[in-house]
Amino acid sequence: MRRQTKSKAGMGFAVATIFVDAIGIGLIFPIMPDLLADLGIQTVSDAALYGAALASVYAVMQFLFLPILGNISDSVGRRPVLLIGIAALFVDYIVMGVASSFALLFVGRLVAGIAGATVATATSYIADVSAPDDRAKNFGIMGATFGIGFIVGPAIGGLLGGIDIRLPFFAAAGFAGLNFAFGLFFLPESLPPEKRRPFTWSRANPFKALKRAVTDTALRRPVFVVFCMMLAGYVYPAVWSFYGKEKFGWDTALIGFSLAGYGLGVAFVQGVLIRYMLPKWGEHGTVRFGLISVIIAMVGIGFAIDTWMVFAMIIMAALGEVAGPAINGILSKLVPDSEQGDLQGVLGSIESLAAIIAPPVFAAMFKMFSDGQGVYFPGAPFLAAAVITVFALLVFQRQ
Repeated sequence: MRRQTKSKAGMGFAVATIFVDAIGIGLIFPIMPDLLADLGIQTVSDAALYGAALASVYAVMQFLFLPILGNISDSVGRRPVLLIGIAALFVDYIVMGVASSFALLFVGRLVAGIAGATVATATSYIADVSAPDDRAKNFGIMGATFGIGFIVGPAIGGLLGGIDIRLPFFAAAGFAGLNFAFGLFFLPESLPPEKRRPFTWSRANPFKALKRAVTDTALRRPVFVVFCMMLAGYVYPAVWSFYGKEKFGWDTALIGFSLAGYGLGVAFVQGVLIRYMLPKWGEHGTVRFGLISVIIAMVGIGFAIDTWMVFAMIIMAALGEVAGPAINGILSKLVPDSEQGDLQGVLGSIESLAAIIAPPVFAAMFKMFSDGQGVYFPGAPFLAAAVITVFALLVFQRQ
């Protein structure tokens, strides 16, 4: 009975850690334009570039530290890594809440990226405390929790940001502080000493997985499709809030609700709709449907002239999210069971790479077409994302 209680406490903390991380990612999106204006960056087009720098440094830190923290937790145990990560997030949110310069905000996002990399450790903790037959179910809970956090994050950011632009950070600090207190008093260690292994830099090398993505002939083409999909998808965190404010005059609340609505749509599509699509169309047909839906959504958003048009396209964008799980299913059949972990490492590295590259590219394009110096077309980044997705569809068709 005591072991079962410890397992439940550990599972609860791991899920809460993932929830807090998702909120931290999502809450900053709706407030970014006004936050940067508060720091003296007045034009929306310039703010987009500064926002891209914050997004990229977060992604760089995640890319570098996900395997490092994961391997440290294999060596010293999960509990200290998780607690230090949550404590760092708590302090970091406070610092970002009082930041009076972009430099301090930049350092804050850098630290948040490192601390947020404890998601990999939380995933390992769930594997430790779950019976083999329960792991898939518990990983599903983890995915659903991240999705819910990403719905809650933008909604909190939009609502509280309308009251005070710094308030969302203090709310996130409150979540992190409560989670740390819970873990400090109730979290048991999940990895016994006899199952630990020494830390080695070769295992913690984040570039190792990228090398396989390039050299493995079976994976090369579908992984490239995944990379294009992820690259295009990062147009949303890169410019969505700036686009809404520049073209339609959205406030923080509307930006937050639009992102939360998208997250809710994705949760429904990936949690419910895909269960009916896969048996009917198969994985390849589902990927094609998803990619075509994304193309329609990106083009529609790019040319939208009213808010209702954008919200209509959010539905199409959410439908496009069936492509990700379907192509992951295809990829999982290309490697043996013993290499599924390596495959997820490859995909995680590819996503981090897309998250590093996409924000500055899309933000620079947004500035080029919205700063009043030439052709005014703020939707240009979404058309570029549509072109990238068309390319992904063409490559996928040659499978």
